[in-house]
Amino acid sequence: MIAALGLALGIIAGLVLHPTVPVVLEPYLPIAVVAALDAVFGGLRSLLDGIFDDRVFTVSFLANIVVAALIVYLGDQLGVGAQLSTGVVVVFGIRIFSNAASIRRHIFKA
Repeated sequence: MIAALGLALGIIAGLVLHPTVPVVLEPYLPIAVVAALDAVFGGLRSLLDGIFDDRVFTVSFLANIVVAALIVYLGDQLGVGAQLSTGVVVVFGIRIFSNAASIRRHIFKA
């Protein structure tokens, strides 16, 4: 219940305050969102499998975001940021769809 309330408050605050992302951080935002979605879908999958652990979820959530941002930052420093960004999105995309398929199979028994 607390998580749903926090989500609702966050959405309302975002709609009211219209936050902006600094130009320097713009390349990292989509990667951070995809990494966070991977952690959320993994957490939902583990919840349905009955093995959810809030500590593991929190560490996974933060670690995914930090590692993805560091990979993109390193790519920017090496001049191959776009290629590494694409690689990160592909890897996390595959994981998201794998977790989504597992969730679907769990819910619909198919």
